[in-house]
Amino acid sequence: MLTHVVRLALVGVLLLAPIWARDHAARLPWLYLVLLAFAVAYFAVPLTRAFALWRGVVDVPAARKVHDVATPLLGGAAVYAAFAVTVLTSFDFSLQLKGVAVGATLVVGIGVLDDLTDLPASLKLLGHIGAAAAAIAFGVVLNIAPNWVPGFVWLNVGLTILWFVTVTNAVQFLDGMDGLAAGLGVIAGIFISIAALQTGQRYLMYLSAALVGACLGFLPYNFRPGRAQIFLGDGGATFIGFTLAGLAVMGEWAEGNALIALLTPALILGVPLFDIGFVGIARVVTGKVHSVPEWLAYTGRDHIHHRFEALGLTKKQSVLLIFFLASTLGLSALILKDATPREAVLILIQAACVLAIVAVLEGVGRWRPRA
Repeated sequence: MLTHVVRLALVGVLLLAPIWARDHAARLPWLYLVLLAFAVAYFAVPLTRAFALWRGVVDVPAARKVHDVATPLLGGAAVYAAFAVTVLTSFDFSLQLKGVAVGATLVVGIGVLDDLTDLPASLKLLGHIGAAAAAIAFGVVLNIAPNWVPGFVWLNVGLTILWFVTVTNAVQFLDGMDGLAAGLGVIAGIFISIAALQTGQRYLMYLSAALVGACLGFLPYNFRPGRAQIFLGDGGATFIGFTLAGLAVMGEWAEGNALIALLTPALILGVPLFDIGFVGIARVVTGKVHSVPEWLAYTGRDHIHHRFEALGLTKKQSVLLIFFLASTLGLSALILKDATPREAVLILIQAACVLAIVAVLEGVGRWRPRA
């Protein structure tokens, strides 16, 4: 009964969409955009679930998986649709938004194909590089290397591709427990939105709201009592990662301070970046992988959520602890903007200490014998 009431209320939200259509982004309330994206995703997920079951697109339990029942994939298609509908009906497209939208669409397409056919890791990597190149073609480029450095343009292009590929895959690697990747998308989206508000970037603040709502609309079907009804799939997890990477590049996070401008999105996305770095180094040191394609294709129970579970936490406790860590680093990013140089150093030391503690715990989880 309650579910039907909620859905009826959301119908009202959807019916309001034409009233706001094509209005300037600065006039749209943050909450409305969250609700609109939430409503679209909430209605779309059952449709994608039914389609996945009909086509047999399911994630079958395996030794490295944490679920024990075959579960439909393609939930990410609903998240993508919710974000797309919200943006198309509520925003005037900037050149950079077009770039992120084109790249994200390519990433979703690659991910859905992977869910359907199990693409080779090298082909997925090429696709992600192509999606990053598409965004770059529309002006979504990091400005890290100063213009007095020889070849600074190509250096910035290379760093931008590295950023997109890293964040996209970092979020996808964390899609290993119910609610984790989508929940991190919500948390990162909220902190990017607040940071955008701090810096007077309302357009970016509202774009982040659309991503937050789309992820929230998926979570009731995935992060719930009992087993998940549907998974994001590679298409959904990589879409969230690519979109977050794009929003981070689109933002101007600190005028005249390149270090803080770089560290703000890095802290907001600190948990995925830490995990991909920690796991990547560990796999190379232990000789498990010898190349980037091998690294992307390798599937093991060595990510942060696996290690927390090995420490004795339940799956939901592991996910909630990771949410807490992500929120802690996000708060550090918000404080960093107005900090004095001394305060900024202390904030970074604090963040480093948090990650160091996590690294120690992960080491304990790695070597602790399984029951």
